[in-house]
Formats: sequence, C-alpha cells, structure tokens
Amino acid sequence: MRAPRINLDAFARHLLPDKPDRADDGRPLNGARGPGLHTVEPGQFPERRRDAERAANEASAPGLGQMSAADLMRKELPPVRTIVPGFIPEGLTLLAGKGKIGKSWLLMTTAIAVATGGVALNHILVDQGDVLCLCLEDNERRLQKRLAQLLPGGKVPDRLFIDTKAPGLDAGLIEALRQWIDRVPNPRLIVVDVLNRVRPAQGRNESVYDYDVRSLKGLHSLAAEHRIGILVCHHSRKAEAEDPFDCLSGSTGLTGTADTTLVLARTSQGTTLYGRGRDIEEVESAVSFDPATGTWTLLGDATEVRRSDERSKIIQTLHGSERPLSPQEIADLTGADYAATRKTLTRMVQAGEIHKIGRGQYVATPRTPRL
Repeated sequence: MRAPRINLDAFARHLLPDKPDRADDGRPLNGARGPGLHTVEPGQFPERRRDAERAANEASAPGLGQMSAADLMRKELPPVRTIVPGFIPEGLTLLAGKGKIGKSWLLMTTAIAVATGGVALNHILVDQGDVLCLCLEDNERRLQKRLAQLLPGGKVPDRLFIDTKAPGLDAGLIEALRQWIDRVPNPRLIVVDVLNRVRPAQGRNESVYDYDVRSLKGLHSLAAEHRIGILVCHHSRKAEAEDPFDCLSGSTGLTGTADTTLVLARTSQGTTLYGRGRDIEEVESAVSFDPATGTWTLLGDATEVRRSDERSKIIQTLHGSERPLSPQEIADLTGADYAATRKTLTRMVQAGEIHKIGRGQYVATPRTPRL
C-alpha cells in the first residue's frame, strides 16, 4: 500500500513552540495568523525541518520484524519454475563466453527447445512456453539462415518471437518487455543477445560495480515479478582466471545481481559449460558443438568426460608403440601433464585397462580395445 503524502511544512508547525497572537495588553502581535500559530519563514528553523522530515519518514515507512520464522514456515510457496532443468531456472540468468565460441547458437537452440517443448542441449526435456528473442547483433537474413539450419524439417515454432531492434534499458525496454509478457498466453523465456546493446549510459561518477548492478536490476525485477526466465548474453575477458566466473567482462556486480550465471569456455581439453546460481546446483558439464547442425550437445560431467578422453589417448598411444613407455614419454606423446598422467596410469592399471611391466614401464593389455 502506498504511504500517504505528508505536508512537511504543516508537520513542522506542530514541532514549533506555541506563540500567542496578542500581547499582555491585548494588542495583536505582528505576523499573528491565528490562535497558537506564528509565521515560519523559508529557511527558518532548519533543525526543526530535519526533525519533521525524520518523523515523517518514520511515520510512512513500514515497520520491520512483522513476520516471524514460524509465519514464514506456515506459508505455502510455489516451487521454483525451471526453464532448462539443471541450468536455467526462473529469474535472471547471465550467459558469458568469449567471442565466436557459439553463444548465439546456444541461445537460439535453447529458445527453439522451449518454444516447441522439445529438447535442450540434445539431452534435456523442457516445458513449452512463449519465447521472445532479442537478436540485436544479427540481421533478418542471417537469422533466417540460422533458423533454416536449426529447423531442417521446416516447421517453424509459432511461439517463438524474434526482434532485431529494441530500445535500451533507459529508453523503455522494461515496459516493452512487460507489454509482450501481458500479450502472450504463456510467457516463459526472454533472450537478450547481447547486454551491451541495451545497457544504459554509465554515469560520470558512477563506479563500475554500481553501473553493472543498475544494468541488470530492471531485468532482474521483471523476471521475479512474472516468474519467467530472462537469459542475457554477455562477453568474457580474454585474460584467463582460475575461476571461470571471474572471466566475465565487468565487475562482480553482474554475477551478484543475476540469479544464475553460465560460462561457456574452451580449453585444449574441450568446451565446458559452467553453471552457478541461487536455485541450481553448481555444474561443470562437457559440451560439444556440431557446426553442421548448429547444435550444442551435453556430454556429461566434465571431469568424467575428460578422464575418459585422457584414458583413450593413453590407450591409443600405447597401442601405437612397439615398446613399453614410461610415464614421461606417455605425457609427452599425449600432451598431458606429467603428474596427472602418473595418477591416471595408476588408476588404469588398477582397472585393468593397461599393464605395468617392470619399473615404470607400461603397455596396452591384449584385451584393451583400440579406441
């Protein structure tokens, strides 16, 4: 409920001492306006005006501590809606990655999956709903070509809406998105590709952190208000970091404001989709991109997939050698870390995948298939 407006000047008069309007001999006093009141000139009694402002704020502000823990536990709250289970819940999700890694393909395939009630990442079933894609770095010709590649059957989802132009966040974007949400029967996902195309201008004395928070605050509130997913694409820095979430271009204001952050990163071991958020378990999944179909595929837990890849390389190397090899030779031939190779060799011997001959010499076992 909106707090009532309070006239501070009138409120301040109640804090002023009463002044009689007539002297002891009955003569009217200058400036008298009525019983118990006297004229207050602008700027007069500034400390009392501050007291009035403070009292007015206290009168209009909602009191704290109105809900107990018991009250909270008695509430029946709806569960979090999932747009892509395990990766994108309701709320604001930020997807970051270096340029040309395939973020736009991932965004479009996800949008198509939700609009059709199909499969995301060639693996995850999703519920159907209306989707709006703001493809602000593409033109209609490029988008038409991309859709033709992603929809070989030719059936275009009628619940997928696409725009190549949109107002900025400081020029009416939130209201335009709200109008679309009110217009469609089941709004479920909004995709913004890319954040820099809709960001407001940074204030002259505004810190990077405050600017990043302000850039996402409106989208975050809109997603929470309507319980939909808003997926925003952003770039990551060229510099590497131990934590992939530290590679986002900007400050921690971005990841702190978003409910979920996804990072698409590629190394010599392959491409990984990292996920971290308030309503998902932290994920580190290996993914692969097929340029022929334009689709991303979820391969599984990155650690397990990488381990399988590493073991495959070791087996192939041993099969291709005419003599036993040492851990250092295997590491050099596979391009892997020496310490990691030694540990992997020990586990592979224990699993019966390879055989150890003598001191630090390894061969492929006869029953090990050529991978």
